[in-house]
Amino acid sequence: MSFTSDVKKELTSQKPSRGTLLALIRMNGSLGISGGLTLALSTENAATAKYIYQMLLDIYQVRAEIRVHQKTTLSKNRVYTVFIEDKVNELLNELQLSDTLMFLDSGIPESVKYDQEAQEDYMRGAFLSSGSMHNPEKGDYQLSISSVYQEHAEDLKDIFNNFGFDARIISRKNRYILYLSKAEEIMDFLTLIGAMKARLKFENAKIMREMRGLANRQSNFESANINKSVSAAQEVISAVKYLAEKKELENLPPALTEVAHARINHPEATIKELGQLLDPPLGKSGVNHRLRKLTALAEEIKKAKTDSLHEEKKL
Repeated sequence: MSFTSDVKKELTSQKPSRGTLLALIRMNGSLGISGGLTLALSTENAATAKYIYQMLLDIYQVRAEIRVHQKTTLSKNRVYTVFIEDKVNELLNELQLSDTLMFLDSGIPESVKYDQEAQEDYMRGAFLSSGSMHNPEKGDYQLSISSVYQEHAEDLKDIFNNFGFDARIISRKNRYILYLSKAEEIMDFLTLIGAMKARLKFENAKIMREMRGLANRQSNFESANINKSVSAAQEVISAVKYLAEKKELENLPPALTEVAHARINHPEATIKELGQLLDPPLGKSGVNHRLRKLTALAEEIKKAKTDSLHEEKKL
């Protein structure tokens, strides 16, 4: 089951409300005439269909029929249609949806726009109608709700803005998609519409992903430090070998000779471990200073040798 399906299943356990039903009829409903006015609400989510059926019965004592059919011959998805034949006019008038479903109005009813509780319920219904979410475990945070009409999408955006959400709208394939892309806002939205289990699951996925990212960055940092340390050690070893080859090692002060031999004999030792091998033991800064001195001496001798060869060529 997808994360979106989990959210919708949880939402259908909420107490039936007029605003939720209003959104579902507004966004999923279509009128027909078959011996009288009929209303059909279609969804691919079985739990949502059952929820619509129960809300109609509990709030308005309207008994509907749930019909099931296959979407296409090539699709495995089933379509669930809640079909209503009785009291359709009364239901639409009570919900202020008569003009909307007659295509005379494409926005959100005025009764919702100025009632905070109705707005929360409408957002729940809007998500049940056409909402979707990316799986937070994949780190792509996005929640979206699709509208057929731009006016409806704009009205829905205003409602989101009323609650402090930075909702955006894009046009895609003859539809208007309202979306949230900030993880914190998505979690707050899930809380607002009553999907607390989904919010906790989303938050846990976000935390786990951030922890894995932190662990990877730490591992990369440690690997880079190891590579840097190995490179520095090799540089010193090469310098010491060069000094020994040129018979310069025995001419060095005892402190430098000691650390040079320690590095040659313990090529894998860390700077701290090298310091412990000296007599008396020396701190990291002291060891680093002596190793840099050895490298610098080797470079000076190489440079002097090169300059001498150039002078001989001139002569």
